[in-house]
Amino acid sequence: MISGILLDLSGVLYTEDQAIHGTAKSLLRLQQSGLPIRYVTNTTRKPRHKIHQQLLELGYSIDFNDLFTAPMAAHAYLLSNQLSPFMLIHPDLMDEFADLSCDNHNAVLIGDADQGFTYNNMNRAFRLLINGAPLIAMGKNRYFMQQDGLSIDAGAFVTALEYAADTTAIITGKPDPEFYRSAVDNMGCDMQHTIMVGDDVEADVNGALAVGMQAILVRTGKYRDGDEQRISSDQATCVQDFNAAVDWILPRINQP
Repeated sequence: MISGILLDLSGVLYTEDQAIHGTAKSLLRLQQSGLPIRYVTNTTRKPRHKIHQQLLELGYSIDFNDLFTAPMAAHAYLLSNQLSPFMLIHPDLMDEFADLSCDNHNAVLIGDADQGFTYNNMNRAFRLLINGAPLIAMGKNRYFMQQDGLSIDAGAFVTALEYAADTTAIITGKPDPEFYRSAVDNMGCDMQHTIMVGDDVEADVNGALAVGMQAILVRTGKYRDGDEQRISSDQATCVQDFNAAVDWILPRINQP
């Protein structure tokens, strides 16, 4: 049975600023089914309102409040733990953390900093970490898909800091179980009857399976040949694209 859906964005609905063919109509079909949907993303190059604006411009009708992002989760974590982070993040994302104190840094926040991944910035982060500051990462994805091909993601830089400072990052985005629980609870669903659709076999599919959800891996975005062989449970399937995922889901809504 499927009573709720979590849907990844980049690589599933679109790549950069191009919608994947047919996905707007397929999403509308899914929305019209009455199935509750939450949109979950580890994107850290742009703030939530710009992601929402991009979705609207690409032809998707999505409620802003249904969008769950890794930066949202990171902000909540930093605030609840009264942390003042050194931020190794994309400049376009700075506004999402503007209300936090960034004096006397006692934590490191890392996302996809793009050109900000300089030796000096990494070394500043390292020096804080080696002295006991926690490392807060908005994701640990290895790579993502751009129109000209796969590109290295923030996970490589997170791993470098973990290694150098002999620490373990606190991940606030996918596949963090709390991130998934927050989105599922918001729908009023349970894990067992919620399905995650994504293009990342690690963060999207195996991350969802680890907390008891079902999952679909799509062969778009960052998918690479053979990824389906790395799926950790028979509670997941692999289909060609989001359009095929919707075809697979619709007959199974609220069916035992």
